[in-house]
Order: sequence, then C-alpha cells, then structure tokens
Amino acid sequence: MLSNKQQATSNKQQATSNKQQATSNKQQATSNKQQATSNKQQATSNKQQAQLANLKPFIKWVGGKRQLLPELARYVPKKFGTYFEPFLGGGAFLLMLQPEKAILNDFNPELVVTWQTVCDNPEQLTQLLQEYQRNHSKEFYLDLRAADRDGRLENMSSIERSARFIYMNKTGYNGLWRVNRKGQNNVPFGSYKNPKISDANTIFAVANYLNSAQVTFMNGDFEKAVSKAKTGDFVYFDPPYIPLSATSNFTGYSAEFGYEQQVRLRDVFKRLHENGVHVMLSNSDVPLIEELYGDIKGVQIEHVSVKRSVGARATSRTTVGEVIVHG
Repeated sequence: MLSNKQQATSNKQQATSNKQQATSNKQQATSNKQQATSNKQQATSNKQQAQLANLKPFIKWVGGKRQLLPELARYVPKKFGTYFEPFLGGGAFLLMLQPEKAILNDFNPELVVTWQTVCDNPEQLTQLLQEYQRNHSKEFYLDLRAADRDGRLENMSSIERSARFIYMNKTGYNGLWRVNRKGQNNVPFGSYKNPKISDANTIFAVANYLNSAQVTFMNGDFEKAVSKAKTGDFVYFDPPYIPLSATSNFTGYSAEFGYEQQVRLRDVFKRLHENGVHVMLSNSDVPLIEELYGDIKGVQIEHVSVKRSVGARATSRTTVGEVIVHG
C-alpha cells in the first residue's frame, strides 16, 4: 500500500497530468479553430480568384468585345507596363487582361461616372438597382429617361446617375445607349420579360479587381488619354467603327467620330508605334483600314469574323468581318 505521502504525490502528479491534458485539448481546439478560419479564408480567396478569372462586363454594350476576346488575346504583348484603353465602353478586354496599372477613358460622361461608382460605391449602387428592379416598368423607364431633359440629371448623385445608366442600358431597346445632339437619351423601352437589372455578383467582382489595381478613369478625347504612354506600355483602341457601307462615306455616322477622327486616330496609332508602345486596334473590315494602316512599317492587319448579338435592329445580329491591327 502507498503511504499517505506517496498517495499525495501521486494525486498531485495526476492533477498535473490532467491539467496538461486540458491545456493540450485547449490548444488543439484553438488549432482546429485556426484551421477552420484558414480554410474559410482560403475558400473566400478561391472564390474571389474564380470571380476574377471569369470577370464579365456589368453592362451590355454595342460593339462589345466578348466575342472577339480569343482573337485579341493572341496579340497581347507578353510583357507591358501601363495599360491604356481610350474607348473603354463595356471593358470586356480590360476585364480579361486585368492589368495591374491602367488608364481608362471614354467620351461618354455617364459611362465613366458609372465605372467610377462601381469602383468606389458598389454596395450603394446595387442597393439602388434593386429598388429600380422592383419599380421596373415602361412608365418608370420613360420617367427616368426624361431626367436629362427636365434638369433632374444635373442634381443626381454619382450613384443615382450610375444606377440610371445601368438600368436604362439593361432595359432599353436592344441594349443601346444613344443620345441626340442635345445629349438626351432617345432609346425606346425594351420588351424584356425579366431583365437582370441588379447583377450584384458581377458588380462586386469588377469592383474587387478595380480596387486591387492602380486604375485611373478619364472622360475626354482619346488622344489626351494616351498622352502619357511610353515605350513598353500597351494601348488598345476600340473606336466607333467605320460603317460597313460600300462607299465608306460616313453618311449617318457619328458626327463626333467621322472620317477625320479616324485619320487622326491613325496618326496617334502610328506615333505611339514608332515610340515603342505596344499598340492594338479593332475596327470594321473595310478597304479604308488598308488605306489607313497598310503602309505603317511593322504593323499587321488580321482579318477575323465575329457574330454580333447587340444592334439597333434584329437583322444586325449576324456574322461580320472585323480587323485587328497590331504592332
């Protein structure tokens, strides 16, 4: 039999052992909790990476580049500095590239405000779009469209302007954004059964990318937008396309971007190319392209076919010829 002293010593050792076991159990529980947190963070990171890998535009855009992306990807330089896109539009190519540093421009002020809002205030924007989703009707559309005629637009916040832009883009006829010479939107109401007006997942995914990169937005002339491009940078021009008419005389074409602007664009393209900037441009496959770019040393013109799904008329939804000019 153990003496009282030995029994006391044994009890003390057992208590110490129990205490050590309890500490070990606590450490194991802490480790399990940390592992669960790590797994959750990894899952969140994987989800964000997956979202970034599959970024898509948050608006529909006439002449959008999603159909052309596989062809454009073939001519992206392996390495480049700052990325410039002077005609941003829906930004499909930008969202595919996801450059670390970008200067992005468009001459449509409502579009630029919207991109900036997606970057800065995605949560408030999606909340307002959800409200617009609930209020969606032809009457609501026409009332919101009239905001650029009755003075309301000037008094709207950037979030309200952006929600208006996205709502009208998603619900207007064939996804058009068109304004008259007074800058007033004149697109009729579209007959969509259930348009997805508040696409929160897409907006937040785009916002995540924009906030992870060094991005500057501009609203102005394309030439000014690329004024800081230097050797090794990459510029992608996606201008209003040259019309697919037999004469290419720009009849009925945008008064803001006609033949003279296409020539000025060619001059800017050539100057950048000669200064060692990686330059790429997409446009209609028309004879004028060969006249403008065919004699620039070191520049190639690739001919591709693209199926266009957004246009002013249903009959315009067909396969068309386009070019990619790069050098």
